Amino acid sequence: MQLKKYILGAVMMLATLSISAANRQQTVYMYGFAASFNDSTVYFTDIQQIDSAYVDSKTKFLYSRSNYSYQLRDYLTALGFKNPTCITSFALNRKDAEKKYLALRKKYISGGHYNIKYLKETDFRYAPIKDDTNPQPTPSK
Repeated sequence: MQLKKYILGAVMMLATLSISAANRQQTVYMYGFAASFNDSTVYFTDIQQIDSAYVDSKTKFLYSRSNYSYQLRDYLTALGFKNPTCITSFALNRKDAEKKYLALRKKYISGGHYNIKYLKETDFRYAPIKDDTNPQPTPSK
């Protein structure tokens, strides 16, 4: 009898581990930062409102965040900035995004060793990335 309880408990635990949270489409506020180990120039983008980003409903993590960073990397590479290392930071509200932005910017301003450049939203704009892990049902005719 004890063995059945342990087996049932193990099966239930495995079943809950296999359940994954869905990505929900929602508005996020994001900004990008880029630096190169070969240069003292760093770039900051404006904080941008993205209305159709996907966020994991369980972990609150931005879906495909690395691809947002690649968008910034490709843009800067096209401008001639060699070997940029890019990050994309986000928050679910503007106030939290501004707090993160100002904290990171303060680190680079206080050192005084960096040439800081700002990319306006008119220069660089993140393109929303579609969630391809949860395909939308096609309407029937």
